[in-house]
Amino acid sequence: MLKSMSPFEKIALVGIGLIGSSLARVIRRDGLARHVAISTRSQTTLARARELGLGSSYTTDAKEAVRDADLIIVSVPVGSSGAVAEEIAPALKKGAILTDVGSTKASVIAQMQPYVPDGVHFIPGHPLAGTEKSGPDAGFADLFDNRWCIFTPVPDTDPEALERLSEFWRRCGANIDTMDPQHHDMTLAIVSHLPHIIAYNIVGTADDLQSEAIKYSASGFRDFTRLAASDPTMWRDVCLHNRDAILEMLGRFSEDLASLQRAIRWGDGEKLFDLFTRTRAVRRSIIEAGQEIDAPDFGRQAVEHPVKS
Repeated sequence: MLKSMSPFEKIALVGIGLIGSSLARVIRRDGLARHVAISTRSQTTLARARELGLGSSYTTDAKEAVRDADLIIVSVPVGSSGAVAEEIAPALKKGAILTDVGSTKASVIAQMQPYVPDGVHFIPGHPLAGTEKSGPDAGFADLFDNRWCIFTPVPDTDPEALERLSEFWRRCGANIDTMDPQHHDMTLAIVSHLPHIIAYNIVGTADDLQSEAIKYSASGFRDFTRLAASDPTMWRDVCLHNRDAILEMLGRFSEDLASLQRAIRWGDGEKLFDLFTRTRAVRRSIIEAGQEIDAPDFGRQAVEHPVKS
């Protein structure tokens, strides 16, 4: 049963992958809208979303989905953000809130903002939540619990619209923060984008060497493969649309890696011990902040969620 105080009458989800389908589940569970319109270009994906009962209406026409919607959440690879904004712009009603979930913000703003009609509140956003899985089956309603959702408001953002959107994400379980778009992109380059790039590279190197990585993957290599299993389209777009920040962080990482290489080459045990002690403390601080649990396999088995239909 829907709660009496739904934040929005109609929410349109453009894209129904991991993030979109998780939003659909928590909206349905907690009554955060009276109508959820789901749009995706793939008939197969749309049919699966319908089978799972994720929405109230389903269409491959994004303009139809967003018509009369109070909140529109664009959940597509960041390279498609501009095309989606151009497509849906004529159907957006005055007073609606338009947001996204992309992992890069400066690029998304540059792509989407030119198409936002007057009277529509464009508030770029990024929920820092996810798994390596994708598609409508991958979502679960608890995905955003105690995770951060970062907004990068554009100039002259309406404070009331920002608060309405913030309250929506709070009711989805998220904590809220705001950042300048460039600061967001630099921060995410080191905490998210670079780890994925390193994982892709390590797994690719092992594959090139035709090693016995799969046979012996019960060691650290396995945890790299989890990141490297993420959606290739999404991560291709992240690399292309946050290029400058990623290259900056890759440069710093390469310098630090060269320093580590020298310590190993010259047998500098003290330097190695100091580094490993410092990084171990970082891991503990993440656990203390509630962003991870202290369990074997990084808690992956403990927090494994079954697919909910």
